[in-house]
Amino acid sequence: MSLSEKEICEIVETLRRLTPAQQEWVKTAIHAFGAACQFDRAPDSDVVTDAVLASLGDRLLSHHAGSRQALSKDRFEFAFESALNASGITAQLVKSRTNRGHDITIRGIPVSLKTEAAANIKDESIHVSKWMELGRGEWKLPLLLDLFLEHMQSYDRIFTLRRLKDDGTKIRYELVEIPKALLLEAANCELEVRTDSRQNPQPGYGYVKDASGQMKYSLYFDGGTERKLQIKHLRKNLCKVHATWVFGSAPA
Repeated sequence: MSLSEKEICEIVETLRRLTPAQQEWVKTAIHAFGAACQFDRAPDSDVVTDAVLASLGDRLLSHHAGSRQALSKDRFEFAFESALNASGITAQLVKSRTNRGHDITIRGIPVSLKTEAAANIKDESIHVSKWMELGRGEWKLPLLLDLFLEHMQSYDRIFTLRRLKDDGTKIRYELVEIPKALLLEAANCELEVRTDSRQNPQPGYGYVKDASGQMKYSLYFDGGTERKLQIKHLRKNLCKVHATWVFGSAPA
């Protein structure tokens, strides 16, 4: 709903009372929404409607009015929840930030949210640097694989917001859904301990391949200080791109 003339006048009067620095910040934020942009969604997306696409896109524009850094995971979670609810899709983030299961409930469905913004990000393959913590229990790959499969019982869908490499002056984001069924194929993965590693405990891989022997993705059981599970080299063509946002820097 558009602002009334009265509301616009009240905003202008408030703007006049701000300090010069505050006025400059408001000007920068307003100019951000004038940046050339292209927002697209998959026509069959059941999560990203036209309204969600525009709302989340505006939040990305606003964020980059004051930062060159990618939207962080916690900011993405809040922005996604807000965009969904503002568009009439019921969504609620979990209250505990240390919850080991899902991150948000959308239309009653538990959903896990991830982000990716590494400097060496690849357009066609997905890397999740920390899927879950593996704890301090016994370090045996079959047991760690069971932890991963058990972890996935607490959510039904997985989305990752990816900040791709800039295309010239254009900033690029995409929202990709990783099929849970694809990850459940790890139950039959080929496990390998990296006996040549100096890490203690020694890390390992779980390789998931297609019928022709081509890699779909790999699990990496990182035995470093964090003891975490990573997903590496996940082929994006096995996933669904729900939306993309491409926009330039705000005009001067």
